[in-house]
Amino acid sequence: MESFLDNLEYYTLDEFEFSNGQILHNVKVEYLTGGTPEYDENGNIVNAIIYCHGSGGNYSSIKKLSDLIYPGGPFDKNKYFFVSLSGLGSPASCSPSTTGLYHNFPCFGIEDMVNFQKKFLENRFNISHAKGIIGNSMGGFIALMWATMYPNSLDFVIALVTSYKTAGHNYILSKIVNEIIESDPDYGSEEYSSSIYRTLKLATQVTFSFGMSKEYYRNQSCYELDVGLDEFGDDGLFYDLYDVKYQNDAIINYNIEDQLKNIKAKVLIVAVNQDQYFPPELDAIPMSEMIENSTLIIIDSLLGHLAVSNLNIIEKELKEFMNKI
Repeated sequence: MESFLDNLEYYTLDEFEFSNGQILHNVKVEYLTGGTPEYDENGNIVNAIIYCHGSGGNYSSIKKLSDLIYPGGPFDKNKYFFVSLSGLGSPASCSPSTTGLYHNFPCFGIEDMVNFQKKFLENRFNISHAKGIIGNSMGGFIALMWATMYPNSLDFVIALVTSYKTAGHNYILSKIVNEIIESDPDYGSEEYSSSIYRTLKLATQVTFSFGMSKEYYRNQSCYELDVGLDEFGDDGLFYDLYDVKYQNDAIINYNIEDQLKNIKAKVLIVAVNQDQYFPPELDAIPMSEMIENSTLIIIDSLLGHLAVSNLNIIEKELKEFMNKI
C-alpha cells in the first residue's frame, strides 16, 4: 500500500449537481489508485474496492489497509483494484477552500458525498458496479448511504467505527463545533484573521478527548494532556474553517435508519467497545440487527475510535468475510 500513495492523480468533472439543485462546473477530484484491475468482456473494471475516509482525512487514509494487501491477504493487491479519493468538501478536491467560494459554497449532505464519488467513478473509470466499499467513521456514513441509495451497485460494505445516524452526544458535539465557528466575529469574511485561526483551533480541540478511550486519557498525566491538547489544536490549523463547517453540517443531518432495509450487499460492521463516538451498544449492535446479511465484530482497544488504524488485529475475520464475497 505504501507505493499506492505515489499514485496520486487529479481529475476534473465537467460539472456536479448538488441535491439542492446548485451546480458547480470544472469540479476537481483528488484520488489515487492501486492494485490490479480486472475487466469483463466489455472492458469494464469488475473488481474495484472504494475507500472512504473519515472527517479530516483524505485519499491517503487508505493506508489503514496497508498491512492487509499482501498476496493471499484479505485485500490482496493482485485480486482487487483500489480507488481512494478526497471526498466532497475535503481540501484538494471540490471544497469551500479549494474552489475559493468559502461561505458561498453550496450546502451539501452525505447524499451529495455519495453522488460525488459515484459520478467520479463512472466518468473516470466507467465503474457503475463496484466489488465493494470500505468506510471509516464519516466514510462509513458514505458507504452505508451508498448501499441504501444504490443497492445493486455493490457486493459488499465494510463499515468501520460508524453508525446509521448522528444522534445524542455526537449531535451535541457537532452543534457545539458549529456554535464556536459561527460565533467568530470574522466568520463569513474571506480574510483569515488571527481570530479565525484561534476559532479553528478551539473548534478542533473540542473533539480532542473523544478519539481515544476514556482509559487512555485517564492514564495520561495532566502535563501530557496539556501538550496533547495543544498539539491537536495546532494540527487543526492545517484545515480550513469553512471546510470544517460544511462537512460538520453534512454530518449533523445524517440519518438513514429508515433506509437500512434497502441494503442488498453483504455488510461487515466493525466496532470498538471503547469507542466514545460510536459505542457499540448505541450504534453497531442495533445497526447490525436492522441490516440483513450483516456480520458484526466488536473488539477491545485503548485506542478507542482510532483502533481501526490497526486493522491487522482482525485480519482473520476480514479474510473470512472477503472469502464469502
